Amino acid sequence: MNFPHFAVVGHRGALTHAPENSIESFLLAERSGATELELDIRITRDGVPIVLHDATLARVAAARGPLTDIPVTELYFEQLRTVTLGSGHPTLTFSEVMDATSVELQVEIKDPDAVPALAKLVNSRPEDAARIRFTSFQAEALFRLREHAPLVPRGLIVSSYADAQKHDGGLDAILAATGASTFYCGFDGLTIEAVERLHEAGYEVHTWPLRTLVDVQRALELGVDGGTSDDPGLVVQWLAETALLNSARGAGRR
Repeated sequence: MNFPHFAVVGHRGALTHAPENSIESFLLAERSGATELELDIRITRDGVPIVLHDATLARVAAARGPLTDIPVTELYFEQLRTVTLGSGHPTLTFSEVMDATSVELQVEIKDPDAVPALAKLVNSRPEDAARIRFTSFQAEALFRLREHAPLVPRGLIVSSYADAQKHDGGLDAILAATGASTFYCGFDGLTIEAVERLHEAGYEVHTWPLRTLVDVQRALELGVDGGTSDDPGLVVQWLAETALLNSARGAGRR
């Protein structure tokens, strides 16, 4: 027994081993067997979609400086590029990530105001659009994506299943209203029954974070379609080990 349909998602690439949201991290995740790369998008003052988790560069910059505590939405792209990150390189544009990678991209929107420029970029690159799924914790971002890039799949992210029910009308209503095709949920409150119900309604379900072998086994027991990890190569290894163990158990029962 193997798990060919379980998506292994590299969180900001393979950030256990390389600087987050860097080309090095994304390529390492690909080489490690990740089938998807998760990354974060923000927008500069002049409308350039960049790959960055936080609102500022302070945490990821190689050294503090006059620009590192200023929100990137207030910085022009050329200003931002003068700041060296811990990766040894400046902040990536989303275009650079699309150019460098080949697997599916799970693109998390941190700021709904980034949507128009991001959608324009993606719509201009239809071959790359075919391997992208937009995601966000913010329903507003998904509503805007439905307007500006309706053909690109969308997914709602929540930390716990209970958080999903806090949206107006509950989980089913917000998934339908945003046109989401995938539900990304932390383990807290997620059950086999909930996953089965969502599958029956036509949604994919992913969970996170996959930090241990027990997490991977729990995700498989839940029946989800994939999971996100800081170390996707290790998850690939755990999946292989679990498949071998299941095969051995099956052979022993014959």
